[in-house]
Amino acid sequence: MENTDRQLRYFVKISELKSLSRAADALDLTQSGISRQLASLEAYVGKPLFSRTGRGVELTRAGERLFDVAKAAYANIDDALESVRDKEGVTQGHIRIAVIHTLSYYFMSDVVAEFMVQRESVNLSLISRSSPEVVALVESGKADIGFVYDSAVDSAELQATPLFEDEMCMIAREDSVWPDDIDLTTSRHKLVGFPPHYALRKMLQGGGLAPEFVAEAETIDAMLKLVSSGVGACVLPARIPDRLLVDYGLKKLRIIRPMLRRRVVAIVRDHKHCPPLVREVVKIALAKVR
Repeated sequence: MENTDRQLRYFVKISELKSLSRAADALDLTQSGISRQLASLEAYVGKPLFSRTGRGVELTRAGERLFDVAKAAYANIDDALESVRDKEGVTQGHIRIAVIHTLSYYFMSDVVAEFMVQRESVNLSLISRSSPEVVALVESGKADIGFVYDSAVDSAELQATPLFEDEMCMIAREDSVWPDDIDLTTSRHKLVGFPPHYALRKMLQGGGLAPEFVAEAETIDAMLKLVSSGVGACVLPARIPDRLLVDYGLKKLRIIRPMLRRRVVAIVRDHKHCPPLVREVVKIALAKVR
């Protein structure tokens, strides 16, 4: 049978994502193209491998048996190939890391730098997005690993490794007359914030708070520029480097109420069959927070 290997890999991807359209998107194929490949494989097997549901597809009994064998076999093959490439000094593959915007300023730079010291010949892609977008990238297979706030992870298909607690602070102009300790429950401040679907924006709008957002920005730099211009203050993780704020003439103020914290986690689709490069990134991230 021609193209058995390719069709089996397509089958594994469909099984993991439980959707022909998502699998086609992840593999850069058309849905009709991947449907034809699946139909050819099912004709060869002699039984349907999926049943259609309202939300996608589910494995049949025959599909479950084939998936259990094929997924484990391809994981072993990929690990063996990676090991040989490492020993022979060949380019060591490609890893795609999705990260929320804030972490790229104070955590991911250290993780990526350490990883690249150990794996100089790896092709690494760093994708900075909002929390929901990071989750979607990992779910669809377009990112191998994601770093995000745990409050944004609501998917049975993803597995999370806790890293650290991120505490928020208010950032205002150096010449502001606000007190060093801010109580958001008793006072209203004009804020510059992320768009409504971002995790930090949702956090501020929860817990009974009703902040007044006077401007929105999708990047940290744009947000800090707006605060520096006097539009309002903003709420960001307290780990944001002080040297970055100095460039904008800004300072940090402690938020005493409410306690605004979020746990940062690393998310993958399958801990058991993670590629070696992904496991290395998780190991480095854990080492950075110990």
